[in-house]
Amino acid sequence: MLNNEKYITLINYLKKMEKVVLAFSGGVDSSFLLKVGKEALGDNIKAVTIQSPYIPKWEVEEAKELVTELGVAFEILEAPIIDEIRNNPENRCYLCKKAVFSQIKAIAQKEGYQYVIDGTNFDDIGDYRPGLKALKELDIKSPLFECQLTKQEIRSLSKGLGLGTWDKPPYACLLTRIPYGNELKEEDFAKIEKAETYMMDRGFRAVRVRCHDNLARIEVDNKDKSKLFNEELLKEIADKLKEFGFKYVTLDLEGYRVGSFNETIGNK
Repeated sequence: MLNNEKYITLINYLKKMEKVVLAFSGGVDSSFLLKVGKEALGDNIKAVTIQSPYIPKWEVEEAKELVTELGVAFEILEAPIIDEIRNNPENRCYLCKKAVFSQIKAIAQKEGYQYVIDGTNFDDIGDYRPGLKALKELDIKSPLFECQLTKQEIRSLSKGLGLGTWDKPPYACLLTRIPYGNELKEEDFAKIEKAETYMMDRGFRAVRVRCHDNLARIEVDNKDKSKLFNEELLKEIADKLKEFGFKYVTLDLEGYRVGSFNETIGNK
């Protein structure tokens, strides 16, 4: 066990919960919470991972690998695109989380788990996150937030615990790649996933491919922009993304930033 005050506080917080289901994405926060939950609760923690057209397949596979490695009970929950979010409303995160976490809560109640927990951290409150309202309404607990663990602290503690996710770039479901008000289509998610996987394979770890119908808008981390100043690479990227189904391929000169479509809210 790490000799860190917040880590110990988190361990004790989880022990008091006795038996929990964790909504597990495989990202930095939920991976850390899974590891600590296993330490605190042993076999009294279960991970539930969402499988959906808007969740990249590679992320589900990475989640499976960590659950297997830690020996935690595991279930995959199929989540289709619900009618309420089909046209990608601004509160889609609220509607989606309300639907998904209601199902996870039903699993917990059926199997005798006292709580459902998620990986919301202490920094998440500052961003536009309508999904947090759904979590509050459903009484989903957020131990990392309650114990005031920041993203940087979670990364540092994850490294100390030997978790390979400690330096994993931030990732969000593919719903965030589609402009608000645009119809959500499974074929768009498929080409976004292929495009982002390709870009990550080319060395761009923090990348988003925003989908504007048949136009791809690529955001890369500011420190990686210089890699793109290469005509051969630019042509290769354009050709590949067209191969995946896009007609036009552009670069966003502002680079990667979390929730860039949120910039449009209130400015219509």
